[in-house]
Amino acid sequence: MKKVILGLSALCMVVFTSCKEDAASKVKTENVAVAAKRDANAGNFPVIALDKTTHDFGTIMDGTPVETVFNYTNTGNSMLVVSNIKSTCGCTVPNNWTKEVAPGESGQFTVKFNGKGNGKVSKSLTMTTNTEKGKEIVKITAMVQKDPNAPVQAAGKASINPLSTTKTSTQPGHEGHNHD
Repeated sequence: MKKVILGLSALCMVVFTSCKEDAASKVKTENVAVAAKRDANAGNFPVIALDKTTHDFGTIMDGTPVETVFNYTNTGNSMLVVSNIKSTCGCTVPNNWTKEVAPGESGQFTVKFNGKGNGKVSKSLTMTTNTEKGKEIVKITAMVQKDPNAPVQAAGKASINPLSTTKTSTQPGHEGHNHD
């Protein structure tokens, strides 16, 4: 057993001493400078400053399209990237946004809103960014009123046809589902 341990020890000494090259001499100084700059900027996120976080369209008539512009400035030290802007419904459409904003520069996006319904309406838009938070939320609001000149539709009549048949499933887990 002593011979095996002695043999392994001798083999390890040969392996570790045979590498005569100095690893530090293989490191390129320009790579060190690039890595140091990258590491120094690792915590420098861009910062977005919006001119407003809410826009109130006031009172609008039902179905009247309106639009507004949200402006934003990159007050950070890194490039601001706005990769996406989504709304909570199809009646609110963000478009034409500035995707990349250098430090100190500004960008904008337009929001088109087609007010439908009756009463106070509030919609949110979520900006996906490379800021530390990752998301910024802006809101639009409006008081939607029915058009007083719109024709009034008469209430419809409901009827039940006792001869119509509806197939329902008998499979477990499908109870109550109609299969016409």
